[in-house]
Amino acid sequence: MITNQQIKASDVKEQVSIADLLLRLGFQPQRNTGKELHYYSMLRDTDTTPSFMVNDKLAVWYDHGLGKGGNIIDFGLLYWKNLSFPEVLEKIVTVANTEIIPCNLSDNKRKRCPVKIPHYEVEEIKDLGNNPAIADYLVRRGIWQEAQNSLKEVYYYVEDQKKLRKRFFSAGWQNELGVWEVRNPFFKGCLGHKAISFIPGDENHLAVFEGYMDYLSWKAEEPFATESVIVLNSVNLLHSAIAKAKGYPAISIYFDRDHTGHQASNEFIKANPLAVDRSSAYAGYNDYNDKLTAEGSSFSLAR
Repeated sequence: MITNQQIKASDVKEQVSIADLLLRLGFQPQRNTGKELHYYSMLRDTDTTPSFMVNDKLAVWYDHGLGKGGNIIDFGLLYWKNLSFPEVLEKIVTVANTEIIPCNLSDNKRKRCPVKIPHYEVEEIKDLGNNPAIADYLVRRGIWQEAQNSLKEVYYYVEDQKKLRKRFFSAGWQNELGVWEVRNPFFKGCLGHKAISFIPGDENHLAVFEGYMDYLSWKAEEPFATESVIVLNSVNLLHSAIAKAKGYPAISIYFDRDHTGHQASNEFIKANPLAVDRSSAYAGYNDYNDKLTAEGSSFSLAR
């Protein structure tokens, strides 16, 4: 990561997502219209309806209560009022946990900034059952039935500099930003900005998982469970999950039984003592899906 002296405002505006920064600060969107994310204002204490809007594609925000808006730096200057301009730039980069690559100026040429590649574009969304390869993948993971009302077939492509498209397909679900998280036997990723996924249920009981496949594996073993659910989608989003979990009187954690998972469980419980590590449910295995696939002698579409 570059030093404070090297951070330029133009680079920060170009390379850091407002929505991602808010997530890492612990703020979740209350509504997603497709174009805008609606939040309770974190710049005011009196917001009772989500009046802080973010258009992440345009990299702008607007607070209707304040009557002010702008880019990510304008937000930072209001959010961290006691910091200087250079300190705000450094704070944004630190919280976003991203590497800022300086834009370069070459002689008599236009300024060129780094482009995040690959940039995936979603082409089509279908219900499960249209693609045998996706169905086979979910059957082998032991979650075909549980996936029916939770996953979709996602068809997407990436375009190179010559405008040639490479097309892909995967099983997928949306995170809280409306972005597709996708899985197939060869690819595990996100077609945009990472975020947690939230499935509403019982307001007094919450279950938290590292991955969506583990969540569906839990559903396979606990078909009558009614808990609300958080899926991290990445252990790096642990703090977003901790913030989302506040207010639940009963929290069950189902993280991986490895060093990273144990650390995440301990940090979650330290932040919220009401949380309980339930990973003993798949003792002897790394995660819930490992247990399910190991114990399932044969899965089928009609399971």
